[in-house]
Amino acid sequence: MVVVDSSFEAKGALDWALSHTIQRQDNVILVHVAKPTNREDSNERKFNLKAYQLLLKIKNICEIKKPRVQVSVVMLEAEEKGAAIVQEAKQQSVSLLVVGQRKRSLVRRLMAKRRLRMRTRSEVVEYCLKQNSPCMTIAVRRKIKKLGGYLISTKRHKNFWFLA
Repeated sequence: MVVVDSSFEAKGALDWALSHTIQRQDNVILVHVAKPTNREDSNERKFNLKAYQLLLKIKNICEIKKPRVQVSVVMLEAEEKGAAIVQEAKQQSVSLLVVGQRKRSLVRRLMAKRRLRMRTRSEVVEYCLKQNSPCMTIAVRRKIKKLGGYLISTKRHKNFWFLA
């Protein structure tokens, strides 16, 4: 299962998964989590339509890069993204969960120390990496272009530099 959205980090995680973990005959689930919408608001429905179109576009890219891989898409709505991702991983009985990770800025790190809580991508990643996930979870972050490679984090290893 790969968590996808329109962010640079999610695209990097998908690229890493396609080139390093996904093999022929694998089943890949692309999951996108959006905030719950008010069904009567037409602007919100357009947002979900855009998210679904993004999922289909990413599915097409996966099928082109790995033609023998079975790709399916899941679109979820939830307030707590991390919990929704973990629940879906349990329901689908996945063996690997790949999420994109962003380097937290100095401001965000200071805010976290002061207990000013904001739900961020890093909190979703941390939620999935901890004991909550039913499977192996890998957080992927691209290194800067000069050095190349990826920083990989798992439950036991943080920021392991994977040069490839």
